[in-house]
Amino acid sequence: MIRTLILTLAVFAALHPAPGYDGPEILIADFEGENYGSWKVTGEAFGTAPARGTLPGQMAVSGFEGRGLVNSFRGGDSSTGTLTSPEFRLERKFLRFLIGGGRDEARLRITLNVGGKVVRTMTGPNASPGGSEALALAGWEVGEYQGQAATIRIEDQATGGWGHINVDQIVLTDIKPPMPLKDVFRELTASDSYLLMPVKNGSPKRKVSVFVDGQEVVRNDIELADGEPDWWAPMEIVRWKGKRLKIVVDSLPGDSKALASIDQSDQFGDETSLYHEPLRGQLHFSPRRGWNNDPNGLVYFGGEYHMFFQHNPYGWGWGNMHWGHAVSRDLVHWQELGDVLWPDKFGPMFSGSAVVDHANASGLGTKEKPPMVLFYTAAGDPTVQCVASSTDGRTFSKYLRNPVIGQVTGGNRDPKVIWHEPSERWVKVLYVEKPQSQHTIHFFVSENLIDWKLASIFDGDKAPGRFMFECPDFFPLAVDDDPAKSMWVLMAADGQYALGRFDGTTFTALHSRLQSQQGRGFYAAQTFSDIPKEDGRRIRIGWWQTETRGMPFNQSMTLPHEMKLVSTPDGPRITNAPVRELESLRGKKTIHSNLLLNEQSANPLKNFEADLAELKMRFEPGRANATIDIRGAEIVVDPVAGTLKVQDHVVPLPKSKVVDLVIYCDRTGLEIFANGGQVYVPFPFQPKSENQRYSVKANGGEIRFESIEAYSLNSIWPPAQ
Repeated sequence: MIRTLILTLAVFAALHPAPGYDGPEILIADFEGENYGSWKVTGEAFGTAPARGTLPGQMAVSGFEGRGLVNSFRGGDSSTGTLTSPEFRLERKFLRFLIGGGRDEARLRITLNVGGKVVRTMTGPNASPGGSEALALAGWEVGEYQGQAATIRIEDQATGGWGHINVDQIVLTDIKPPMPLKDVFRELTASDSYLLMPVKNGSPKRKVSVFVDGQEVVRNDIELADGEPDWWAPMEIVRWKGKRLKIVVDSLPGDSKALASIDQSDQFGDETSLYHEPLRGQLHFSPRRGWNNDPNGLVYFGGEYHMFFQHNPYGWGWGNMHWGHAVSRDLVHWQELGDVLWPDKFGPMFSGSAVVDHANASGLGTKEKPPMVLFYTAAGDPTVQCVASSTDGRTFSKYLRNPVIGQVTGGNRDPKVIWHEPSERWVKVLYVEKPQSQHTIHFFVSENLIDWKLASIFDGDKAPGRFMFECPDFFPLAVDDDPAKSMWVLMAADGQYALGRFDGTTFTALHSRLQSQQGRGFYAAQTFSDIPKEDGRRIRIGWWQTETRGMPFNQSMTLPHEMKLVSTPDGPRITNAPVRELESLRGKKTIHSNLLLNEQSANPLKNFEADLAELKMRFEPGRANATIDIRGAEIVVDPVAGTLKVQDHVVPLPKSKVVDLVIYCDRTGLEIFANGGQVYVPFPFQPKSENQRYSVKANGGEIRFESIEAYSLNSIWPPAQ
């Protein structure tokens, strides 16, 4: 009896503490039950019971306690609904909870309601692609409402990307939780070359702005590290040396160390390991830091090959689109110079092209110093086409009267500009998505690179078809090296192309839906403009989707390769061959000639080991398969089936009297050119560092090899410091 009374008094004291007493925590909801109990549900987003972690189609959810949580991703981001608690009393100073998901203060939030009014609100952390499904600790100070009745309402009325909210472990407490910080800032004087931003891959993206003289000069979405960073993203601040910088972050957890961790340095980062990280491609270009995708503005100017590219300098994933910039004198060794186009009032900097305006028709240079002119999509709202220029290939200025083409539709992007000699005017091809997801290429013409007129429209597929979907390229190629038999090539992002005639206004396709590559991870390739006539090659580089987890960089570019148009029994077709300049990387070699192999033969490459390699071979096809092992990746040529197999990827191999293969092996994958380049297979693959072995063998009979050549290759990057 006494024990019961004591227990009753203890419970009463816990629920009704004396003023100023720090009482035990009161659990409002932990969502561990089989249903929501007395909570009221509307709509579809929350289902009929708490989620047990990650839902179908969702990134991995973490940071919740126990087995259950509120997760409004049921049915995806398009579902909506509300979840409202029963009434309870506010009997502690703070209300603490875990929250994650999307950020939308109007449509995606948890609210505290007192007296029929919303008195506190909070939304999730994610508003941009990428981000993290991790829940984080948050809360409100509620002492002013102590003793009053309240309800909690969790709302999901958002339907776009990140259109869901995650909540767990709602607790009344007298211990102050780390309150989220809004629009926090720090001021410092720019004294060094870089601001180093702490990045944690997969963290929620925060808007980070830099103000100089009261003007916002930089704004990016950055996965700031609240604690220990995965890597440091350098932001160049040389132009503002000596000025006061105000760094503003839109939101941070209360215990975040991110803002205080931002530091200055005259070094780009850890330069001792730069370009020699374990997963850095040693034959393929990749940026020093951050993400890259499409190559942009490939152009020969001032004795250098210029390669611009889609770049997120502040993240391992896509976002914050800038134009990065690298140059090379030999197409092999590249020097990254830094970003030249930054997001501005028109939006992030999407893909485009570059030309040399030799006659200075644009007026952006002089006849003595003709300008390099960049054409790019500014992907804001509206999405428009813009121009920038340079006379030295190093400093770039955006055209003051941008945009030069207004929005056609919201899905217009990726301008490619060429000079059309017969009509003596410039031609721009622009991807435009029309209603019903119709892919089209719009042809514009101009006398001066500034004023453009629509000339014609070429239709591709409707989605989900990919023919003529984004990132177009347009150029002539001579059939069998005969200029009298030239055809025009219209190509788009996945490598599909059409061949036909072009009269300066309209492209007429004679052959359509052909494929210029048969591999994986190849996209958005472009060819160089303004290569000297005495050279005359059509050289292409593509985005190579080589994921490098754990590194401060991600993705890369393919090897530069020369494109030709050759006659085949099926009509003219594109071929690809690695540019001859790559031969400069060759080191030690193993060469065999007139070699007959059968199943019992010794491996002709048993004494050849290399981290980076080029293999070349020619053999007469018969009944036997040729199997080549490249550091654990198996390549099989099956002459009977007429196929080339790379691991689990099988492509047709055109019949030929002689099979020839050229294979490049890097730390990030293989590039394979077969049968005169009629087959081109880029293939992302990460060989194990300890396996540097190669082999060639015959299965099911004999194969006579005219030649087998194996070369170890040197890195394209400078030696480690």
